[in-house]
Amino acid sequence: MEGGASKTTAAAAGKKKRHRCRNICLCLTAAVALIIVVSVILGLTVFKPKRPVTVIDSVAVDQLRASVDMARMRVLLNLTLDVDLSLTNPNRVGFSYDPTSALLNYRGDLIGEAPIPAGRIPAEGRKPMNLTLTLMADRLLSNSQLLSDVISGELLLNTLVKVTGKVRIINLFNLRVRSSSSCDLTLSISARNVTRQVCKYSTKL
Repeated sequence: MEGGASKTTAAAAGKKKRHRCRNICLCLTAAVALIIVVSVILGLTVFKPKRPVTVIDSVAVDQLRASVDMARMRVLLNLTLDVDLSLTNPNRVGFSYDPTSALLNYRGDLIGEAPIPAGRIPAEGRKPMNLTLTLMADRLLSNSQLLSDVISGELLLNTLVKVTGKVRIINLFNLRVRSSSSCDLTLSISARNVTRQVCKYSTKL
């Protein structure tokens, strides 16, 4: 009888232990599920990702010299632009962006470039930048429209900045973000300044 009682007690103890382990597993599973649900809710509400914005605040002529060699029908052009731009991060978490460049274009041709190193903008922060775009004159040698534009007294240019980065939501999700700004500029050669600036901005998550 004593042996039977011992077996019964051992079986009961084993059953109780299995029951306790099952309860612990269920509690852990429920806790993990709750954390995931809360994280998703926070990610879609409080920490809902917003689109960082790249804005070209101003473009100014630092140096501009243009002359026409009528004998050779060739333009001698020296141009440097000062570009002030800003990256704004409206998110409640930091925004890390990859290295990129600000581009200067003339009638579809790339004629200048300024590097922008990788960086990070804190939550709800703004990062101003000042860039210098210098004309690479050799890029214009084959453009047949430059002579007529210089004679008319105006240059039509475009500045373009594309920024790609990521926003990390509560250390669980990485969301890629792309922000770009493109400005069409009209430069007066005689006045040596920007007479017209029209910009377009876009962001994508």
